[in-house]
Amino acid sequence: MLRSSSASGGAIIRGFGEYQPSQVITNADLASRIDTTDEWIQSRVGIKERRVGGPEETVASMAIAAGGKALAASGMSPADIDLVIVATCTVRDQIPNTAATVAAELGVVAPGAFDINAACAGFCYALGLASDSVRAGSARNALVIGSEKLSEWVDWEDRSTCVIFADGAGAAVVSASEDHGIGPVVWGSSGERADTIFLRDHKYIHQEGQAVFRWTTTELYKVAREALEKAGVEPSELTAFVPHQANLRIIEAIARRLGAPQARVAHDIVTAGNTSSASIPLALSRMVGRGELSSGSTVLTLGFGAGLVYAAQVIRIP
Repeated sequence: MLRSSSASGGAIIRGFGEYQPSQVITNADLASRIDTTDEWIQSRVGIKERRVGGPEETVASMAIAAGGKALAASGMSPADIDLVIVATCTVRDQIPNTAATVAAELGVVAPGAFDINAACAGFCYALGLASDSVRAGSARNALVIGSEKLSEWVDWEDRSTCVIFADGAGAAVVSASEDHGIGPVVWGSSGERADTIFLRDHKYIHQEGQAVFRWTTTELYKVAREALEKAGVEPSELTAFVPHQANLRIIEAIARRLGAPQARVAHDIVTAGNTSSASIPLALSRMVGRGELSSGSTVLTLGFGAGLVYAAQVIRIP
């Protein structure tokens, strides 16, 4: 059982779900369009291929697909859900919110429903909010989804970004429980550096890659360790480390400084690309599906992104 910051009941994850578009774009595909190579891309970000949605695939439709799978995996029905949270930073229309639409399409009647934008840390933020809500009694069962269509916000002539970002969704069902299966969230921000990731011309993602790399590799392992401490878990007890799938070099640098060499490190970035708030639940769902994480596994998650915001927590696999 993980340590909780509250004397009230706990929260657990009951199941995961995922969705990826069928269209695969390889490094060779990109090299045929822009000045890049497979070797250049892999050496800098570690990506071999990524998935991109078609015109009919939206943030909402991908969230619905992932959310439906999470419900099925949890053994729950839509009638059991009374809170839906969608983490996203890529919806085209701010009104109406995505969560209410997703809930209605899944057959969830009259839930609390809202979106949050914490960029690539969005799922960790949403999971923290869902955990707190069910522990406080504001909800019984929550559906938490990270869904992004980054391909619509990428300049496909800019090789510094178009090789990185991709589309997809991941979801989890969170329930109140006597057990503590979700540790306290450790979150924060470094807003004075928010200009390192922004929308260029209000339509294209731009990032100062070296500045982001320095920040993530020198500061964020401390956040990860604090999350372990608050959950009462030693690094040696970790089964896996699942950080935001931003860049393979960043992932491996943080993992080395974490001091948990036995922990399996998620490398979903290689075949899924950077899917922002979807990356952590997508990686978790795929790892569970491949049998890499069994029931009861102790996993540390760490999200970070534009803002600059970050969040980490320890979870138990259902």
